[in-house]
Parts: sequence; C-alpha cells; structure tokens
Amino acid sequence: MNDLVYLDNNATTAVHPEVLEEMLPFFRDRFGNPSSTHWAGRRAKSAIDEARGKVARLVNCDPSEVVFTSCATESNNTAIKGIAAARRSRGNHVIATTVEHPSVLTPCLSLENQGYDVTCLDVDEEGMLDLEVLETAITDRTILISVMFANNETGTIFPIRKIGEIAERHGICFHCDAVQAVGKIPVDIRESRISLMSISGHKLSAPLGIGALIIRKGVRLSPLFHGGHQEKNLRAGTENVAGIVGLGKACEIALNTMDGESRRLRALRDRLERGIMETIPDSRLNGHPVLRLPNTANFSFLNVESAALLAALDQEGIAVSSGSACSSGALKASHVLKATGSPDGTTVGTIRFSLGRENTDADVDCVLEVLPDLVGRLRKHEVRNASLCNLARAGKQ
Repeated sequence: MNDLVYLDNNATTAVHPEVLEEMLPFFRDRFGNPSSTHWAGRRAKSAIDEARGKVARLVNCDPSEVVFTSCATESNNTAIKGIAAARRSRGNHVIATTVEHPSVLTPCLSLENQGYDVTCLDVDEEGMLDLEVLETAITDRTILISVMFANNETGTIFPIRKIGEIAERHGICFHCDAVQAVGKIPVDIRESRISLMSISGHKLSAPLGIGALIIRKGVRLSPLFHGGHQEKNLRAGTENVAGIVGLGKACEIALNTMDGESRRLRALRDRLERGIMETIPDSRLNGHPVLRLPNTANFSFLNVESAALLAALDQEGIAVSSGSACSSGALKASHVLKATGSPDGTTVGTIRFSLGRENTDADVDCVLEVLPDLVGRLRKHEVRNASLCNLARAGKQ
C-alpha cells in the first residue's frame, strides 16, 4: 500500500496543531463552567467571548451576533425551524434549492409535514441557480430563503450577494449554509445581506462537535433547545468551552492564511484535474468550471461503479468520497448530481476530491499514478459483467 493520502477535507479536516494547543488548557486547569460567577467561571466566559470575537472577524459580523452550537446540522435546524415558527403569522412559504445539504432539506421536509409550503428550486447542469426563477418563486407568504454558499459535493459557489439583495428587497429572511465556504474563500455576512449563517468547526481545522449560527441584529427566531439562558437564550445548554476556543483559533488562522492557502490549493486542484482529463477518457468534471471552491474537484467516470472505485482507491491508501459524508454510507444516487442532470450516481463512478492544509504535490502525484489504471481495470470488469448478463438473457429467450 502507498503512504496514506487524505483527500476528503470537505467531509472533515484534521485539527490544526495551533488549535489543539489553544484548547488543551480547557481540558486541564481551565475547566470552569462559564455560567458560574466565581473566578473559574469568569475565566471560561472570557475565553468564550474572545473566541466569539475571532469568529466575528472572519465573517464580518458583530460578536454579539455569534451563537455557538454543536454543529452545522444544529445551526441549520435552528435557523430554518426557528424562523418558520417566529414568522408563522406572516406566512408559511420557504424557498430552498434541490442541491442543499440534507441538514437543510430534511428540516424543510419536516416543515412540509407541519403544513408549510416548501419550494425547492432546480439548478442548471453546472449546479447554478437561476435568479429569475428565484424571484418568480417568491410570494407574499414567503418568510425564508435558504441557499448554501458553496455546494459540498461539487464546490459550486452560488451568487450569494445577489440572492441576499433579492431577499432584502422583499423583506424575507435569508439563511445561508456557509459550512463549506467559511475559511476557504472570503465570506462577508454584511455585504452579502445574509440574515442567518451556519458554520461548522470541523470543516476548517477545528474539532468535531462545535459550530455557530450567526444571527444578524433584528432577526427574531424561536430557539430549538429550551433550558438555561446560555447564548442569549437562543441555545440552552452549558457551552463547549474547549470546542469554542478551538473554533475561534481556527477562524483566526483562516483569516490570516486564507489568501495564500487558497492559491496553493487551487494550483494543486488544477493540476489534479488536468492530469485526470489527460489520462482518463470519458471523465467529466461536475459543477461550475470557474465559480467553484479552490479545493474541490468532483469527477464522474463512465462505466465505473462509484462504490467499486471508492473501495479500490481505499485499498491504495487514498481516502476520497462519492459525495456528502452524511450520506456516503448509503449507496444511492447523489441528489446533487441528479439535480444537475448527471447520470445516476450509482452507475457512473463519481468521486469528490477535496484538498486541505496537509495536502502536497506528492498526494496529487499518488492519485494520478494509480487512478487511470484503477478506472481502466474497473471498466473492463463492468464490460465483462455486461457481456455475461447479455449472454444469460439471450440463453433464456
């Protein structure tokens, strides 16, 4: 087996060493409950406040607008269900897209079961949303628009500022799942006219189990959890102090290194894409060719089964994904690729390569060394199986 190569950073990232160092004291001597009024509690609360400021600086919001959660799924559910409940008297219509993450689509389905009207807008073959279609879908009952900043499978970046302007013009709350974008490309919540924005720590070198929901001043929503008065009564439960500190440090690092790191990852990604296109016939790049995250490349290979290709790459020590990590355990077609009109993802080998801080030219070389041969061998296997099936069917006639 080759040296292990990890190219699934859109699923999760390794914790940055500086993030870990920042967190360690809060597992040792700085263990106070931030709701306690004594010195240990005040010290923990001060650390949370400092981290809140670091998150705010990365996305250009006020620190008071940052509400810490456990993950993006909690943030998305809080935003969607919270706005739906708070604005029920104004209307019952929610707009999303067909390519949203399951943590957005499933809460929308839950709202439908409660009598809300949900419109999921289609995208084009490049995964892009038609803004005229969005504007047409708005009614006088529309209370929320939820559109992701960048797609987790293809990396396609949506025209978020224009969507925000449309929502603002109609007096509609705009929620943005920015999980894949924050830390990779500039995200300015004020400039983009975003009302609520979801962030996940483990997508930007912070640990699992910490996230944030940015709630702009003036936006009212019903909390998902009830209990204590933490996070301004918007998220009950004792705060994950170590995780919050880690998220703050990760945001600080991202703010200071994003430009250079984005250029580096884009160069690696482009070299990987060129190598695949030059050496593997009948391969197709999915998503928008330009408006795409600098670290993400999603490829489909004709006459290759996704699960077989994933397993073959895993045997070579290469970790990739066929799409969202939340659904990759189920061998079914990608709802994102189906929405773009791509063939069924279970019969066409679709692989997402997502690079991160630890990836190098050697990792790209490793993929380009083994992938063409693997695809070739799997295609021969598929053709042989198809021929045997045809002979079997002919024998039954």
